Order: sequence, then structure tokens, then C-alpha cells
Amino acid sequence: MRIVIYSMLVLLIAIQYPLWLGKGGWLKVYEMEKQVELQEAKNSLLALRNAKLEGDVKDLKDGTRAIEERARVEHGLIKEGEFFVQILPADQSSADTAKASTVKQ
Repeated sequence: MRIVIYSMLVLLIAIQYPLWLGKGGWLKVYEMEKQVELQEAKNSLLALRNAKLEGDVKDLKDGTRAIEERARVEHGLIKEGEFFVQILPADQSSADTAKASTVKQ
């Protein structure tokens, strides 16, 4: 009788092994779910970036304001009749003044 019980117990363990540790077992499913969640998070960040880029492309195609803004920021261009004024931070302007006074002497 004990042999039958032990053999059934061994068969039960043998049947359970693929369910928990096999190729399509619960552990693999859990790992894959974690990978899917991570990829979905990455995809949502990329979707936000793509939406922003689509807006930039639409602005560049439709209006001149975006082109003008980029020209001003990236290339320092100004319109005719405008003046360019650059305000330096206090620590940087004092260092430049000290350099200028040293050069003048």
C-alpha cells in the first residue's frame, strides 16, 4: 500500500514540475509579464516623445512662428529694426569686467 502512495506522490510531483518550472510554466509567465510591463512603460514614453515631435513638425509645416523662433534661438537671428541685448549673470559679468580691465592696462 505504501508503494502505491509513494508512486502516486512521485507522479503528482512529476506532473507539477512542467507547470511550475517548465518551458511554459508559471515562473516563465511571470517573467514575461514583467518584461511586457517594462516595454509598455518604454512605449508610453516614446509615444509622448513622438506626439511632441509631431507637434513640432506640424508647426514647422504650417506656421512661420516656429521657424522664426528656432532661427532666433539656435542661430541668434534678429529682425530688422530690433536690437540684441544679452544680460549676463552677476558672477559672469564681474569676471568679464575684471578680464577687460586687465587687458586695458
